Amino acid sequence: MKNGPLRTILLVEDSPVDAEMTMDALRQANLANPIVHVEDGEECMDWLYAQGAFAGRQGEDPAVVLLDIKMPRMNGLDVLRQMRADERFRRTPVVILSSSREESDLARSWDLGVNAYVIKPVDVSRFFEAVRTLGQFWGVLNEAPDQA
Repeated sequence: MKNGPLRTILLVEDSPVDAEMTMDALRQANLANPIVHVEDGEECMDWLYAQGAFAGRQGEDPAVVLLDIKMPRMNGLDVLRQMRADERFRRTPVVILSSSREESDLARSWDLGVNAYVIKPVDVSRFFEAVRTLGQFWGVLNEAPDQA
């Protein structure tokens, strides 16, 4: 396991309520990883490439990207497609957190290389538990192999 600063959990979510619930659940998991929230796919790409409002951002690539699908400007599937097309982000863990139960969204997510797809439960306690579990696995326990 690498030593050094903990890598960021990048949350890409346009709903302020869902974003706050997700961040609260991650905090309740007692993760030390910093959490960055962006509101749509274009902001996500700007953060990943340290451009636009995030020009000059310091730090490593994220430990995991928690990604909503249905967002304005650039949707989550387009973000996932671009990440998987770029060698730099091809192996970055991406978890779809979506209220979409559409079979086509699920199938396209897997086809594009998502690592997990979680349907946001309506029940808040179930949502918190799902996000805490995801945060613990992807933020702490799971680490991509070193690049050769």
